[in-house]
Amino acid sequence: MVEITVEAEVRPTEDIEKVKTALLNIARPEDLEVEEVTTGFRVMRIKCSRIECLEPLRNMIKSQQIEPAFRAHLEKYWEGDTITILLHKQACYVGKISLIDSYRESPLGPIKLTIKGTEEELEKIIEYLTSE
Repeated sequence: MVEITVEAEVRPTEDIEKVKTALLNIARPEDLEVEEVTTGFRVMRIKCSRIECLEPLRNMIKSQQIEPAFRAHLEKYWEGDTITILLHKQACYVGKISLIDSYRESPLGPIKLTIKGTEEELEKIIEYLTSE
């Protein structure tokens, strides 16, 4: 079974509802949790186990017509049974995708999308997200 996690830090200066909006623009949650990491710092996390929960992300990919670039990014960051990519949090908040390669590229921290599954499941997800 596929395991999808979308998470982002909620820093003390950030509006938690805006971070929630950014995450919901990526995935429809089966489970949404907020974990207190240290005083004032929290992590918001969406978990789901169905490919279809990534429909909001799929719709953004299609509307921006970035299927080939997104596919290449997913394949670049596929290691073993896991794909982990970073997305610019502020871009996601406004319904846009901005792929990034390091935490430094998103000043308020990135959104981290982690997908775990078998090779067949990961290929199916890549196809689902990026088929034209």
